[in-house]
Amino acid sequence: MRVRITPKSSKDTIDGVEETADGPAIKARVRAVPADGAANAALMKLLADWLGVPKSNVGLAHGGKSRVKSVEITGNAEEIEARLAARLAGVV
Repeated sequence: MRVRITPKSSKDTIDGVEETADGPAIKARVRAVPADGAANAALMKLLADWLGVPKSNVGLAHGGKSRVKSVEITGNAEEIEARLAARLAGVV
């Protein structure tokens, strides 16, 4: 899935969906700074907690140094899609 990250925020949160040049992306904010992979690690932890999956199931596929990233989530696809839809329904 595609995620647009804003580092150095006041809190770690998911703010809904936003249009990007590559299409819709989940809008996320993290407190970590974009240095030495800290913001990426914070994003992976935030997404894992938000979706209720283990941190080991969430990984960065593309965009390590970009604000718009591709994130891969492993596990039962139907269950993850249902959780994602339910969580987004509450923030959109």
